[in-house]
Amino acid sequence: MQCVILAGGLGTRMRPLTDACPKTLLPVCGRPFAYHQLHWLAAQGVTEVVYAIGHQGELIRDYWLREPPPVPSVRYVDEGGHLRGTGGAIRLVLEQGVLEESFLVIYGDSFLPVDFAPIWQAFQSSGQPALMTVLRNEGRWDRSNAIYEDGRVVLYDKTANAAMRYIDYGLSVFRRDLFDTIPDKVFDLSTLFRDLSVRGELAGFEVHQRFYEVGSPDGLADLEQYFEVASKVNNSNDDL
Repeated sequence: MQCVILAGGLGTRMRPLTDACPKTLLPVCGRPFAYHQLHWLAAQGVTEVVYAIGHQGELIRDYWLREPPPVPSVRYVDEGGHLRGTGGAIRLVLEQGVLEESFLVIYGDSFLPVDFAPIWQAFQSSGQPALMTVLRNEGRWDRSNAIYEDGRVVLYDKTANAAMRYIDYGLSVFRRDLFDTIPDKVFDLSTLFRDLSVRGELAGFEVHQRFYEVGSPDGLADLEQYFEVASKVNNSNDDL
């Protein structure tokens, strides 16, 4: 499996830490977040990572030159100083000729402790050009933005809607040819997701484990607590 990591953002909510460090390299339990993220991706069967980089992207390159990556292949597509939005970043990866026929997309500040295999299989059997993972949210983690029914995202919209109970989990799967049909160079995935849902072309997969992120101080604290608990559980199991 190939996974595109969107890691070109400015990380404004984490300033001043991100004045000298991209979000994906923020320290979490003694290691850069990227270390934890790529090791999880490798454990899920990801064999190639493509970083879509921009702001301070050279620091991400430098880190993986020093640290042996856990996946066989790590590549980079650089937006430079002119960010294109999350969808435009994938369009640029397409233009560089490095996209596989089907690929995963996650964000450079997200840690998603779920099993990727059934998500990948659901996408392959859906017959749709894209799949969004969703979590039943009920307003707990952020504003709900999706209506999900029977393996399909009926509507995705970032505008508040009382009927929405689900939230975009941050892990998506796409067919490459979908981006061949989009002429825009600058756009966000949120716009694409909404258009696909309205056309009935957005498959969905419900997950039940909460997501974690390092894009906010509270999110970083929650993730560190998650890793600390997981480490204690693993150590306890090793003693059995």
